[in-house]
Amino acid sequence: MALSVLANRLGATFKSHKANAAVAETRLGFGGANLILAKPGSYMNTSGGPVSALMKFYEIAIENVIVLHDELDIPAETIRLKQSGGHGGHNGLRDIIAACGSNEFTRVRIGIGRPPGRMDTADFVLKDFSSSERKELPVTLELAADAVEAVINDGIALAQTRVNAPATE
Repeated sequence: MALSVLANRLGATFKSHKANAAVAETRLGFGGANLILAKPGSYMNTSGGPVSALMKFYEIAIENVIVLHDELDIPAETIRLKQSGGHGGHNGLRDIIAACGSNEFTRVRIGIGRPPGRMDTADFVLKDFSSSERKELPVTLELAADAVEAVINDGIALAQTRVNAPATE
């Protein structure tokens, strides 16, 4: 959903790609960086194949890949950036790392918080958004798209300083 927000900002349209993904090719602003926005057509847990295939097709180095994903360990409606690292139990990240042979990619972690009570984690991540979550979702998606742009325009270190800084009130 956050990639759709970014694509919409940039006037890009997703089209089917042979790598089992929907792809939008665009630029970040006039004369800006070329971007390949991709939504794997597979389940999240098997997204490594499409990511790897697109990297090969477009000749993209793993260091230039930015993966947007949900994150249980971050409060809902919170965005955090991370450079490389393990999969933290996230099956989609696990599959991308295995398929690409590296964990040296940037992550835009979109917080969803922990399941309430004793709810199963799998059930929690697959459930639809609550009415209150749906109200906040557009802002969260805009912030995630902002984070992608910050990484590309400013580099991961500066983007992390801005995005990961605690909110002040």
